[in-house]
Amino acid sequence: MSQYYESNANKPNAQEHDVIMRGRRTLEISGVKQVESFDNEEFLLETVMGFLAIRGQNLQMKNLDVDKGIVSIKGKVFDLVYIDDQHGDKAKGFFSKLFR
Repeated sequence: MSQYYESNANKPNAQEHDVIMRGRRTLEISGVKQVESFDNEEFLLETVMGFLAIRGQNLQMKNLDVDKGIVSIKGKVFDLVYIDDQHGDKAKGFFSKLFR
C-alpha cells in the first residue's frame, strides 16, 4: 500500500482523498470525482484513487459538493471496498450485480 502512496506523492497536482468515519454512522469522503450510483444499501463512487463501494443500511447522501469533490453519507455502514484493476474478477462480478 505504501508503494501506491509513494507513486502518487510525486504528482504535485494530485487531489487528496480522505475517508473519515464517525461512529460507523457518518462518512465524509474527499477526492470524489463522480457518484456513479447510490441507493439506501449501496453507494458507488469514483474517487481519485479508484472506485469505492460503500455498503450499509439506510444510507443517505447528506451532502454533495461537486466543486470540492466531497460527499457526506449517513446511515449504518457495513463495509468500504476499493475496486481496482488488480481485483478484476471481483470488480466484474460487482459491476454485473450493480447494473442488472
